[in-house]
Formats: sequence, structure tokens, C-alpha cells
Amino acid sequence: MSFQLVFLLFLFLHEVYPETQRSNELHVVTFPSSSAAGLRRQKRDWVLPPLSVSENEQGPFPKAVAWIKSTRAKAITVYYSITGPGADAPPEGLFTITKIGGGLYVTQPLDRESQAQYIVMSHAVDINGRTIEDPMELIIKVTDQNDNRPEFTMNTFLGNISEGSAVGAVVMKVTATDKDDPTMDNGVIGYSILNQEPKEPHSPMFSINKFGTISLVANGLDREAVAEYKLIIQAADMDGKGLSTTATAIITVTDQNDQAPQFKTAQETVSLPENEVGVLVMKLAVTDLDVPHTPAWNAKYTIVRGNTGNVFNITTEPSSNDGILRTAKGLDYETTRQYTLFVTVENEEPFTSILPTATATITVNVEDVSEAPIFNPLVKSVVVEENLPIGSTVAVYTAIDPDKEMKQTVTYRMGNDPAGWLEINNNGVIKAKQPMDRESIFVKDDTYTAMFLALDNASPPATGTGTLVVELTDVNDNSPEIVEREVRFCNKETVPQILNVVDRDTPIYAGPFKVQVLRDEEKNWTATMNDKGEHIILTMAKELKHNGYLLLLRVFDTDNKYQDISIKVMVCNCKGDEFSLYAQCPY
Repeated sequence: MSFQLVFLLFLFLHEVYPETQRSNELHVVTFPSSSAAGLRRQKRDWVLPPLSVSENEQGPFPKAVAWIKSTRAKAITVYYSITGPGADAPPEGLFTITKIGGGLYVTQPLDRESQAQYIVMSHAVDINGRTIEDPMELIIKVTDQNDNRPEFTMNTFLGNISEGSAVGAVVMKVTATDKDDPTMDNGVIGYSILNQEPKEPHSPMFSINKFGTISLVANGLDREAVAEYKLIIQAADMDGKGLSTTATAIITVTDQNDQAPQFKTAQETVSLPENEVGVLVMKLAVTDLDVPHTPAWNAKYTIVRGNTGNVFNITTEPSSNDGILRTAKGLDYETTRQYTLFVTVENEEPFTSILPTATATITVNVEDVSEAPIFNPLVKSVVVEENLPIGSTVAVYTAIDPDKEMKQTVTYRMGNDPAGWLEINNNGVIKAKQPMDRESIFVKDDTYTAMFLALDNASPPATGTGTLVVELTDVNDNSPEIVEREVRFCNKETVPQILNVVDRDTPIYAGPFKVQVLRDEEKNWTATMNDKGEHIILTMAKELKHNGYLLLLRVFDTDNKYQDISIKVMVCNCKGDEFSLYAQCPY
């Protein structure tokens, strides 16, 4: 029997036996009533329930969806049509309606994941094409079929967890999606772990919940035993019972400081010459099973005992993690011949549990070497009077040989004597071989510095140096001097001239000074001291002729030590201080 005959038969039954039709499985959609013969659209205050079409229908097509009915069909012949996307607009032809009878059909399989619903408008007209019903909106929902597998968002998920973590610790989260309807079991994903490699120390070590969260379910994570786990995880729809797919989760076990560093050698003995500073004593090597070049691996060394006087220090070499033991001071064989050092090693990061601290014992034997004699003190100061008689003792300056067991002889030599004033004998007695002068250019701030040498009789001999600082006290061995040796005067309305007096002795032997005019020159010149006795005030006693004169003045210090000093005086024909204008005025 043809489709057209079936359709006409169904239409006949629908028209003749309406009650039978209402019991049919297909949904019957009736146009709502219009206010006036369908010529004007009537607002509706309800929403028609949607029609449903399953995706992936197998046919045969066309396949009935519902029946569209006008209440006017009892009186007249009604012609039906549909418009909108899926009907006469793209995608065209998915749905059709029988012109007479109102049978709504789908013409091909639908895909919910491409479009989940369609909205078309149904129309009813009479034989003349006049509208007899307001257009009615039909919502056609595409119901879901489980035709899509879940898909993981990544092929491989990477996560990490610290070793020693407690049960329940969250490792990571994996995610899968399903294109099917998430409100139905078709789109509800369940996760599971299919395999774990390696299986030590337990299988399973991890679990996964319905949200894709992977957690630790067993104790025993140990990075040093298993550094990485590979999980095969499954995502299945129908809440874990339907279509499935798999992915890989790589879990890295991160390090904690649960391994204490250990010395490769717990005892060492070395020999070292005395007196060397900063010299390498030895390198201490350790092993540590934690991750290299992390705070859990980086070593910290400490000398906990035996470092008397802090003569050693120890540091860490970053690249090798070795402990570098060096001398911080020179060792002294005569004081300590052997050191026993106890060295411990820990990490920069504290241990996560109580672990024993490794200790190494280092024995350092000090070797005796020939050492230079040492002056005591290294710098010696003495006070002597300048002009000490030749042969007088200035000081006794001796050195001690630290090599007590070598029983060496010490001799002395002059090292540096800038003025050549001193000498030293083999008993360390320093004497004056020339008079010492406090006013010498070799004396600075009343002190004279000389250097002496002490030599032992080793082969080759070792030499020590000492410095003698001689403070020279002053004696009145210098007479006053006049700074200005030439002066000028105008012979009219003469102006006094000031002469400055100096004395190289200390102030106690210097001013206030006194002055005296010699050679019966008092009749021509007057010389007096100012109030403080520092300057000479020289004045013409009477008007003199234009000429040059030689004036002899005797100047006394406070101890009456004197010196006679000649002053050249030029007298010019001028007034007051105009002599400065007479540069050619002869003597």
C-alpha cells in the first residue's frame, strides 16, 4: 500500500473518528481560537509544549512527527503549510507538512549536536488562500541519543605530589567533555583509573572521583624509590557505564628533605705547614639522595669542636656540594702541634623528620717551619734629647726566634736609617753614631723613624723587621733669625718697617724675643719689639740721605741665645711709603 493511501486513510480516520485519533501516539496540535474568522492575529497567553524528534532516526523517511489541526476543518477544507528555518529557510526541507490533513514530517536524520531545536510557523488557509487561523509557532526539540564519546581536554595530564604526603592529598584534576546532552545520562561523565605503573609500593596508590580529581589513597610515596607514576585514566558517559575514552596522567613525586647527607669518608688526617693563611686543608665530600642543587640537597658544614682560636673555616662549594676546609689564621707549631676537628653536615632546608646528623673527624698535624725572628714590640718608641753625644745608647731593641726547638742564633743589622744617625750591635743595643737634630728634614712631628733587621742562622736565613720611633726632645740649639733681610724707607715722613723673627726651637726656647742695634747705629736707627715680642719695629732715627745702608741687629731668644743679623736698607728720596714708586732707587 502506498504512502499516499496510508496518509489519506489516516486523514479519513482523523476526520471521522476524532476520539480514536486523540489516543494515537502522535501528538495533535490544534490552532488556538481566533477572534474573527482568522482575519486578525490573536495574542496567546500560553506556550504550546514543544514537539520532540529523536536524533539519528533510521527512517524510513519521511517520518511523522505530529498532526496539525484547525477546528475549522469540520466545516471547510483546510490547507496547511509551514515556514521558517528547517522548512522553507535554511536548512530547507528538514520538515514538511501535508497540505490537506496537516501531517508534520521529518525528512532526514537530525543531529542534536549541530542544532538542538527548530522553530517553525504553521499556517492554515481556505481554498481561496485566505488565512483562517493565526500562524502558530511550533518548537521542535531534537532529543539526544548517546552518539558521542567523551573527549579528554588533553592527551597527557601532568601533576605532582610531594613525597611523604598524607592520604587524601589532592594530586591534580583531569577534565573530559561530552557533546551529548549534559542534562541526560548520555552526557554525564564518570572517571576511573584503569592502570598504574609502577605498582609499588601499593596498587592502587591513587583514586579519582566523579569530578576528575585525583587523590592519594595509600601511604608510602618515596621519590628516591619511585620518582614518577603513569596512570591510564578513563572517562565514560552514562555516569561511567557508557561510551568511553582514555588519557594518560603523569604524576611526578617531588622531593622532601627526607635524606640526610652522608660523608664519603668519616675520618681524615692531613699535615699542614704552620703560618699559612687561607690555605686549603682538604675537601670533604658527601652524598645526598635528594634532588641535586635544591635546598634539600645543598650542604651546610659546621665545625662543632676542636677549632680552638677559630683558626679554621669551612664553606660549601656550590657545584660539587663539597665542604672546603681552609685556614683562617696561620697555624703555630710552637703553640699547637695537632688539631682534631669535628665537622657536621646538614642541608639548607630542614629535615622533614628526625634524621641523624653525619659527623666527620679531621686530624690536622702542624709542620714546623723556620720562622723569622720577631721584634718585641714590632714598633718601639723611645724619647731622647736631640744632640745626644755620639756613642750614647738610644735603645735596646731585641727579637725573639719562635723556632724554639731549632736553637738558632739571632743577629741584627740596620734596615733603614734615613739620616744615618744610628747603629746596632749583635746584642740589639742601638747607639748614636751622629748627632740627632730635631729640626732636621728627616724628623716629622718631632719623631725620627728607623727600621732594624733580625736574622736567624737558618739556611736560607729568615729575617724579621722592627721599627724604632725616636721622639727627640728639644734643646736650645738654634738662635733667632730675621725673615726679611732687605727693607726700604722714604727719608721724609718715614714709615716704620716690620721685621718678623723666627726660631726653629720649640716655643719654650723661642720668644718673646729681644733686639739690639750694633755698631753705633743707634743714632740712625731705632729697633724695638712689639708688645708680644714677636716682631721688630725698625724706624729711622733721623732723616738720612738717599743711599744704601748695612744695619747689624742682634736678636735674643728667651734663653738669651742670640744671633747677629745684617739687614740691607735702601733709603729713597720720597715721603711716607712712596718708596714703592721708586723701583730704581739705588743703594
